[in-house]
Amino acid sequence: MTNVFISGGCKSGKSYHAQILAKNKQQKNLPLYYLATMFPQDNEDQQRIKKHQQDRIGWGFETIEVSKNILSVLDTCNANGTFLLDSVTSLLANEMFSEQGTIVDHAPEKLGHELVLLAGRLKNIVFVSDFIYSDSDFYNTSTEEFRKGLAFIDRKLAGICETVLEMSCGIVIAHKVE
Repeated sequence: MTNVFISGGCKSGKSYHAQILAKNKQQKNLPLYYLATMFPQDNEDQQRIKKHQQDRIGWGFETIEVSKNILSVLDTCNANGTFLLDSVTSLLANEMFSEQGTIVDHAPEKLGHELVLLAGRLKNIVFVSDFIYSDSDFYNTSTEEFRKGLAFIDRKLAGICETVLEMSCGIVIAHKVE
């Protein structure tokens, strides 16, 4: 079993690098899954989804749309396949901020637990997350809670993954390789 965690800023190349890693990990005659977690909110989200879809053409990924309840993929996918989950950030946003405008306070703990379970059940998975911690702006309470929640999940995933990478301007920085 090999689990990989990749974090990086917007347009750092993390999704493309994650695709390469997942494709290289794919075992012959086993499926290659792309777990697409973004639930589009606006035109910018639609454009980002379209770009990622175009980037995957010809790679052999079977796209599974899963914006919530990540463990549901265990019911429909071959656990021996190779998975690329893009992104942890979108998945947390979907779980934490309801369509009714309320905040689900326990979402980071719940999702962190589910992602650890998922990693334990799958043979190969690459997790992609956004690095949203380096700016010095002050945010409202809900945004700060989201950032803390994502940091909690990122730490959990970095702890269980054999490989932890950071992408910066297209450069891969290895923090952990076992």
